[in-house]
Amino acid sequence: MALTAETESRLYRSLRVASGAAAHLVALGFPAAVAVLARPGSSLFSWHPLLMALAFSFLMTEALLIFSPETSLLRSFSRKVRVRAHWALQLLALLCALLGLGIITYNKHLNGKGHFVTWHGLMGLLAVLYAGGQCAGGVLLLYPKLMKNWTLAKLKLYHATSGLVGYLLGCASLMLGMCSLWFTTTVTGASWYLAMLCPLVTSLVIMNQVSNAYLYRKRSQH
Repeated sequence: MALTAETESRLYRSLRVASGAAAHLVALGFPAAVAVLARPGSSLFSWHPLLMALAFSFLMTEALLIFSPETSLLRSFSRKVRVRAHWALQLLALLCALLGLGIITYNKHLNGKGHFVTWHGLMGLLAVLYAGGQCAGGVLLLYPKLMKNWTLAKLKLYHATSGLVGYLLGCASLMLGMCSLWFTTTVTGASWYLAMLCPLVTSLVIMNQVSNAYLYRKRSQH
């Protein structure tokens, strides 16, 4: 028997709630697992994987999920509060990413190793630089009059879309990091595949959220 429109809507909403809950758990669980593996403080390098996992897995994921009507931890608060929380989380993510980048650069210098000679290194550098540019671009949303020929709605759409690109770059950097010698010698077998699924899960949830926001905007124009 065919599902009614109301049943389909409830089912879809339930799936979004479940996927959002999974994203929250993964966003927190992945950095926690990395912290156990890296044992921050045991070496200079040990801070690099933890800071990058915090930046791109936890802080940035939560910063984007904060606008989800189903899974936001602050959905009962006003949009103004959520925007401020988004800014705070994004700035913390950028700070962690910059610290992580600085630590690995200095660590390679101490050990006489080349800088940004692997796909992971290049992707990580690109993700951090992009995150910095994205945060700077977010200022335009606070002062939309600086872009006289752009409506606020269009600025929000482009900011969300470019933010998705930056988030995917960060997730790609994490996945390439899990192909590094340090990670593959520490995590093996099914655990490695499970770890690789973490950024994939959060990426799918975030992409769904951004696409739904775009569709909502298109419907509201008609």
